[in-house]
Amino acid sequence: MPSVDIANPACDPATHEDDPHLLLTFLQSQSQNALTRLYQRPSSCLSVFRLLQPLQRQLVMNLLWLETAVPVSTMFAWVTREGRSVYSDSLSTLARLHILPSSPVKLALNPTFKASLRQAVTGGGSSRSFGVPVDPDRQYPAPNINTLDAYALERWETILHYMVSSGTGHYPTRPSQEVLFLLQRSGLMTNAHGGALQITSSGFQFLLHSPHAQLWELLVQYLYMVEERQMDLVDVLSFLLMLSTMELGREYSTENLTATQTAMLTDLRNYGLVWQQSPSSRRFSPSRLATTLTSSSSPLPTSQNSGTGPHGEGFIVLETNYRIYAYTDNPLQIAVLNLFVTLKSRFPNLVIGAITRESVKKALANGITADQIISYLTAHAHPQMHKNKPLLPVTVQDQIRLWELERNRVKSEEGYLYTSFASQADYEYVLNYAKQLDVVLWENPSRRSFFGSLDGHANIRGFIERRTAGNA
Repeated sequence: MPSVDIANPACDPATHEDDPHLLLTFLQSQSQNALTRLYQRPSSCLSVFRLLQPLQRQLVMNLLWLETAVPVSTMFAWVTREGRSVYSDSLSTLARLHILPSSPVKLALNPTFKASLRQAVTGGGSSRSFGVPVDPDRQYPAPNINTLDAYALERWETILHYMVSSGTGHYPTRPSQEVLFLLQRSGLMTNAHGGALQITSSGFQFLLHSPHAQLWELLVQYLYMVEERQMDLVDVLSFLLMLSTMELGREYSTENLTATQTAMLTDLRNYGLVWQQSPSSRRFSPSRLATTLTSSSSPLPTSQNSGTGPHGEGFIVLETNYRIYAYTDNPLQIAVLNLFVTLKSRFPNLVIGAITRESVKKALANGITADQIISYLTAHAHPQMHKNKPLLPVTVQDQIRLWELERNRVKSEEGYLYTSFASQADYEYVLNYAKQLDVVLWENPSRRSFFGSLDGHANIRGFIERRTAGNA
């Protein structure tokens, strides 16, 4: 079992984030039985521990080596008045994860979680929870780290390229059908006219996230599909968490995997998480996408990160005349810009374009909002732009929002027009009933007519029929 430094900030994605990790939110919705099975694996406990908030990890470490439970009052005495709210929230989160009891009189870790995390920290036992490394094969040598990085980057950018190229008909490489189904199921893409998939507003927001957040968004959606695919959820979770503890550049055996985990290898190859010489190979290598699943390290080579420039900097310069200068040669970044920018010139490391009414209207038609466009420009602004106060020209921001308002001036909604009432009393009686249901979209008292929403029609029609029958 590998030695693990659980206190290393480089392996700690929660150090700089206050929001709970997507996976922890998913785990909190699972049953105690499923989590207890998951906690039987030391690698799973270590990975979950890494994803906890700092105070939550501190509580776990305080209790990990104790043989007896601690009274709640004793632990509470260590908490300052200012920290009581955060302390209570931490206890609640650990209880929902079934790491601590729900209504404790005394605090003690879940015995299964405690035993497995102890084993992960000390390196004892032979559970093979961290994978089974294999010796190099002279005939089919394992790929080096650079090859694995290139492989992961190609697979991941294939997915992102397909998303940003949707609707154009020009796809550098088409992802597998399983990946396309996942993109559609997660709401990042939808069926457009003609049956082709097209990026949604959620899909564009997805492009604004870091590669690490993007990867977990897809994996959590993958977890939601496990039951209908008749896969064992605990096996799926434990394999993903096991991958996050493996060593980049090493090969591991498939012989210790369950049937569910073996079937997962096909999906993980499509996402670029694992590399195999062939689908039938009995060994695999995790890519950086997999080994950083529970780490704050970048899941892709830093120099080619699709979110920022070569050194983690922004690359966009926006002028008050709506002209954009993008200092990049990354095809994916250029494709994203093309969603809302009219590109005019392209040089080896520079793209010039302009934000126009037509380009913004095209983006709005694809479900991209004005705030999302402004957020993207802000997130990827060149360092020189940060000298400006405000960062982006106010005139450009206002105009983008005005173009959105211009498009949204008229809204259509289905419903029914009610007219030809016998008397003013009948009209007011029915109108008041419809207003109580909050389904009136428009009214004209002078013509004794009003327009009701589609959802309220059945109730209004029944009310009119009952009133007519009563009068008769």
